[in-house]
Amino acid sequence: MMKEELYEYILGVADNSLILGQRLGELCGHGPSLETDIACTNISLDLFGQTRSYFQYAAKLIGNDATEDTVAFLRTEREYRNVLLVEQPNTDFAYTIARQFLFDVFHFLFLDQLKNSNDLNLSAIANKAIKEVSYHQRFSTDWIKRLGDGTPESAQRIQAAIDDLWRYTDELFHTSNIDDKIIEAGIGVNLSELKDPYYSRVIQVLEESKLVTPESKWFQKGGKAGVHTEHMGYILSDMQYMQRTFPNMTW
Repeated sequence: MMKEELYEYILGVADNSLILGQRLGELCGHGPSLETDIACTNISLDLFGQTRSYFQYAAKLIGNDATEDTVAFLRTEREYRNVLLVEQPNTDFAYTIARQFLFDVFHFLFLDQLKNSNDLNLSAIANKAIKEVSYHQRFSTDWIKRLGDGTPESAQRIQAAIDDLWRYTDELFHTSNIDDKIIEAGIGVNLSELKDPYYSRVIQVLEESKLVTPESKWFQKGGKAGVHTEHMGYILSDMQYMQRTFPNMTW
């Protein structure tokens, strides 16, 4: 197996945490309450910490003087491999929670399997990260229930967010040719095995929250292949500003 293939696989895993962390970071100081604001900021920091671990490993694999910073900041839009779900905007608090919940359920299932990877570096990252993601999932699940079984307005808003973001969930389970090779080598996670438990868990929480599971079978994809929504360019313009303006800067 080529190092380049493992590098690309790691990008597909880490970019989800990177872009979702960036989205949550935009909310710092804008939460509906101080406690919730701090919680969202801490989740963002958790995701960035996980991303650093992945990118440090990826930089060693690719060589050529690469660092975690160059991997994070010096790629073009088409070189990012995150799913479309995590780049969706913070329309309102309901959207933020719905996006977080739909990703957290997947993220926990994914890390639970990645712990068994034949790659000791990825296994170690997963074993550490799953403790954080367990909290993330609990936080977003609790808020889904509070909003769904709350006031008429909160229920309407969270239902609208779930309905709108549902189209991006199926992409979580898509694999590329590189993914298939990494999975065959016992390093990656077989995403097809996560699909049924994922939707089972999501539907269970929605029912407990008195929300309706979307019936739409139409899904949108492209992020894993580098084809992103119009939102991605704006995310990168903010995230990459310092490195693009002051090349090779370090703290």
